[in-house]
Amino acid sequence: MKGLDAEHRPCCLVTGANGFIGSELMAYLPARGVPVRGAVRQISGVKGDYSQVSGLGAETDWRDALQGCDVVVHAAGRAHVLNDPIDDQLALFRQVNVAGTLALARQALAMGVRRFVFISSIGVNGIRNVRAFTEEDIPAPVAPYAQSKLEAELGLQALVEGQPMELVIIRPPLVYAAHAPGNFARLLRLVAMGVPLPLAYLRNQRSMIALENLVSLIHLCVTHPKAAGELFLAADGEDVSTPELLRVLAQGMGRSPRLWPMPRGLLALGARLSGKQTLYTQLCDSLRIDAAKARHVLGWQPPRRALEALLESGRRYAAHH
Repeated sequence: MKGLDAEHRPCCLVTGANGFIGSELMAYLPARGVPVRGAVRQISGVKGDYSQVSGLGAETDWRDALQGCDVVVHAAGRAHVLNDPIDDQLALFRQVNVAGTLALARQALAMGVRRFVFISSIGVNGIRNVRAFTEEDIPAPVAPYAQSKLEAELGLQALVEGQPMELVIIRPPLVYAAHAPGNFARLLRLVAMGVPLPLAYLRNQRSMIALENLVSLIHLCVTHPKAAGELFLAADGEDVSTPELLRVLAQGMGRSPRLWPMPRGLLALGARLSGKQTLYTQLCDSLRIDAAKARHVLGWQPPRRALEALLESGRRYAAHH
């Protein structure tokens, strides 16, 4: 794919266009000369070029949404749902994140889409490390969600082999902003409520990515000719410890962080006894990412510094809550 130029500006279909990442792309890409169409479940009340699709599954018909589009950014998917039956989690993730993704990609290929950008997850690499993850590491997913993302990646790679449609895969870690969902939203609420947290002794290092930085990388993966066929790990490039993260968020909110010390061994024991091992891993272990490949291959420079973006997240959260 030759990328954007004066003669051809490819239309980009964004799936999950009213979601956390998708809605940001719907504003970011047109501002940089990329026409977009959003795929959503409910089209009422939205303004712009949107197409209604009936969910994300093996039987979903994408033909109307794909009409005239050269690129797909597939940001839709099933994330963890708290009330999922434990025994059925992987099957539920596979229905959407694997079967649904491959159905979309097959139809995109049949309709002449030239590039498919898949938003995967750093969970494909694993959930903790000492040495920073790179694109060369052997995948080691632990959670059902990450397993489904890896299966989707492998299915997409097999589908496009020898075909004219280019595949680009991005594996982001936790994506943050003032309106982020999931774990980051929970951290914002805890800091805002002044809940004392026994995390002062932690010296871990976590890689994350600001929403603005991620969409800037996605933009390059849509337009840059050298992105074709590549896998990119995404991160701000500045790792932070959990206590540092909480202190910066509190500073942005104009609050004092309420951190108190507890030995890490006691934290780990409490997590095991309460069945909160996943939460312990996310808060206490290190997960570092080397995102140098995107910088070297695409010339990507994250527009926001991590501490600046975290401070702004805390400030905006406080302003709206």
